[in-house]
Order: sequence, then C-alpha cells, then structure tokens
Amino acid sequence: MPAVRADRLYKVFGKNGPQAVELLADGRHRDQISALNVTAAVIDVSFDVEPGEIFVVMGLSGSGKSTLIRMLNGLLEPSAGAVEVNGTDITKLPSNQLRRLRSQHVSMVFQHFALFPHRTVLENAAYGLEVRGTPRAERQEKAQHALGLVGLDGWENHVPEQLSGGMKQRVGLARALTADTEIILMDEAFSALDPLIRRDMQSQLLELQASLGKTVVFITHDLNEAMRLGDRICMLRDGRVAQIGTAEEILNDPSDDYVANFVEDVDRSRVLTASSVMRPAEAVLSADKSPREGLRVIRESQSSVGYVVHHDQRFVGVIREGLVLRDGLTSASDTPRLGDIADTSVAPVRTNTPVADLFHRAAHSPDPLPVVDGDGRLVGMLNGPALLGALAPDNAATEPPGAGLPGTGTVNPVDPGAAVKTEGGQS
Repeated sequence: MPAVRADRLYKVFGKNGPQAVELLADGRHRDQISALNVTAAVIDVSFDVEPGEIFVVMGLSGSGKSTLIRMLNGLLEPSAGAVEVNGTDITKLPSNQLRRLRSQHVSMVFQHFALFPHRTVLENAAYGLEVRGTPRAERQEKAQHALGLVGLDGWENHVPEQLSGGMKQRVGLARALTADTEIILMDEAFSALDPLIRRDMQSQLLELQASLGKTVVFITHDLNEAMRLGDRICMLRDGRVAQIGTAEEILNDPSDDYVANFVEDVDRSRVLTASSVMRPAEAVLSADKSPREGLRVIRESQSSVGYVVHHDQRFVGVIREGLVLRDGLTSASDTPRLGDIADTSVAPVRTNTPVADLFHRAAHSPDPLPVVDGDGRLVGMLNGPALLGALAPDNAATEPPGAGLPGTGTVNPVDPGAAVKTEGGQS
C-alpha cells in the first residue's frame, strides 16, 4: 500500500471551480478558462509515494507544488479527486479525525521555520507531542533525542532569535522527528538557506532517511536539489504533471521538450550513477572453475580481465591471463580453482556511486571496473569510454564510446544487469 496517494487531484480557486474542472478534464489549458475568473493551481495530478521513499515535487513558481502539498495533509480541500494516507481517503474525514491524522501520521516542515519565538528550542521541538497530550518528561526526552539527530545538542535552552537560519530549520526538522510520524511533508524547507547551509541540510536529510526510513514528500523549485534528494521526482508544469521518474530517467529520457530544456544544464556526472553507465560483463566465471577454463574464456571473449563470482553472483575477484599462467597452471595443488587464485584486491564499484566519483579510478585502472549491487552481486562493468559517454546529453540515443572494443561488451538498453553472463551462457 502506498504511504501517500494522489488520485486525479484538482484544485481550482474561484466560484466557478466545478465548471473549470470539467473543462480542464476535457484537456483545456488553464489559460483557456480565464473567462471563468478562476485560478487553476493543480490539474489532474496522480502519483503514489511508497513507504520509505523521498518523493520530490518540483516546478517553477506557479506550477502548483505548494498547493499540492497542502492538499496532501488536508490543509486545502481538493476541488476534485482524492488523497489517501496509508489507504485512508482524507478528503472524506471529519475535521476531528483529520486533526488526529495530522498529529499522529503526518508532520510538516515549513520554508520559514514556523517556530514559536517565546519557546526554547527544546519546547519548539516537543510541541507536536504537547498538542498530542504526551506527558512532559516523555516529550522532552524524545525532543532531546531528535535535537541530537539534527546536530543541536547543547542548544535546547536557547530561543529561536539566538539561532542561525540553518539551525532554525534543524529545529523544524527535529520537531517533525519528535512527533515520530511515518510521513514528513517538507515545503521548500531549505530554499531560505544559504547555499552551503542548504547543501549541509540536504546531506543531513539523506543521512536521517538512511537511518530512520521515513516517507518524505519534498517540495522544491531547485532542480539540482530535486536530483540529489529524490528517489523519484514529479515535475509539474502549469499545474499538471510533466513527468514522474528517477533523476536518471528524467535526465536520460525526458518526456517532452519542456523537461529536456529544464534538465539540459544539469551536471550529469553528479546525477548519473554507475548503474546507468555500466555495461555487461562478458568474461564472468564461477569460482569453482579451473584455471584452464578461466584462461579459455578470457581468450575467447578477448577480454583483458575475467570476473570471478560465487554461484549466487557475489563478486570474488578478477583474473588475468598472466595471473592464471603464473598461479593457476603451475599451482602445487592438484585441483586449483579460480576462487583460490583470483586477485581479491580489486574493489568493486557500487551501482549507486555517482559518475563524478569514478573518473579517477577508471583513469588509473588497466581493466574495466566491476560493478556490484547492494548485496555484492556482480551486475556489470564500466570503463573510461563509458564514463565519458555518460556526459553527452544524447548518450542514450547513440552507440556508447568504446562499444565493440575488446573487454567493453555491448549495452542491453532494457536491463544492463540482465546481460551479465557466466561462461556456459548462465546468467
């Protein structure tokens, strides 16, 4: 079940809202209904947010993103459509149940901090639990813990005017963490901060997400911020969804010219990861195979290196022709195996490693680098030409640099990881 679901949401301000919704649903642009004296902020928006996901909604000013997030927690009532939180349609809840849902399941972090100036940092962080009626000692203990998570230990007795902008935003985030809701809505939460502080807060959010696994809906107008934070991104244009996808999907396969123009200046090396530029590993051998078999596969594939894996595809190490001739065929053991002689000093690359972090390794490696998933299973390889090709905006539409060279393999455009093959044709 999605944590949050938006189902064909519309929000039109003005007395003629119902008539406007009908026209918009029929395909009219919001500029074409100006005679109705309405403002169409959100038009036919649908998406699911999975538990534990950071879902970023981004767009320019006037695209409807702030209106949208206020419908997700019931602060604004949709003109049409539904919002579900953990399977409950909140548009049908009476006001007392809606307040309870906000208190227990959904927290919000605002752009301009929304702190009480006369309350201490600790009291501000504990406010959500105070409203809920949690005993003072318990709420203060939880608030103190949350302040520690956001790096504000020692500041609990200060008041907001004694804090910097970044520290105030940390208090707002601590308040959401103290409430311990599974869903956090963040409306332009970092946009009022200086660039360096903003990046620090982004890093903090990613670290907290990795450890706490909250569901986050994050609103921003900054594409780089969206690309860095979002597991998936929903791009809005004039109230409608222009595209929903991962950063890599949007960058490599924009849905239209608007999205393509929007992302053309993005630093691709910071967005694309090893998984998007890797190629199938050709000479993949089981650790229990003999050195002679390994030598045969390397020569037949014309590869400079062979990748040794366990039966479950977990990466062991690499073999080279010279290594096999030296250590395998002259081994004192009667039945040496590739797992015994593989070079295990070669550190594999994780699929989620940004391309920008791979250039140095690729430039100084004589062989294509092995790429593994989160469980250590070999899923591909990459080299310098593949990394350079990733920087070209039309990379997906052209043959990758180096394709056809020995040891580079060819791309499976549907599922690169599926093309990793062991000798004998086994995947």
